[in-house]
Amino acid sequence: MPGVVLDREFFDRDTVTVARELLGKVLVRQLDGTTFWGRLVEVEAYLGPEDLAAHSSRGRRSPRNEVMYGSPGHAYVYFTYGMHFCLNFVTREAGVPQAVLVRALEPGPRVDRCSGPGLVCRALRIDRSVNGLPLKPPDIYLVDDHAPRRRIYATPRVGIAGSGPRWERRLLRFCLASPHLSRPLPKNRKRHLERVQLLHPA
Repeated sequence: MPGVVLDREFFDRDTVTVARELLGKVLVRQLDGTTFWGRLVEVEAYLGPEDLAAHSSRGRRSPRNEVMYGSPGHAYVYFTYGMHFCLNFVTREAGVPQAVLVRALEPGPRVDRCSGPGLVCRALRIDRSVNGLPLKPPDIYLVDDHAPRRRIYATPRVGIAGSGPRWERRLLRFCLASPHLSRPLPKNRKRHLERVQLLHPA
């Protein structure tokens, strides 16, 4: 995959900034001599102990989420609902447990449908063996192939009921307009401005 591999410094920044700038980048997974890849079109930011929807909410720490407390630029993979793996990228400095969840990709060759966190992991052969790996070749990494920039949309995150109105309403899900999203953007976005915000790429 031609382009520039995103380094540790890319992830060692404000989590919302990282989430937005990840859109349009290419996620690459190499396994047993085969390369799988897809373009990021939907992510969510999780903002640490104060974020009641985050795994590190209220400072919770366990073997499951320990990677979040480590250094930036690592994969955090967890198992949920007894059937799905979900991939996150650790951000910020060590000790600040924040991360970006991958929700959807535009699939590349040899990659199945990626319209949801579990489907992303299934398509790219990602499981707990990836948990804690640095985001660099040869196993799993991200590439900026200088694709044309596209408009970014921000909406509330998906599936976080019970985290309270403040966090349920915050616009921390970032998307590109794509048929591969886990949840489509409203067709009439002007009538849904309280739920969808148009952001112009920096």
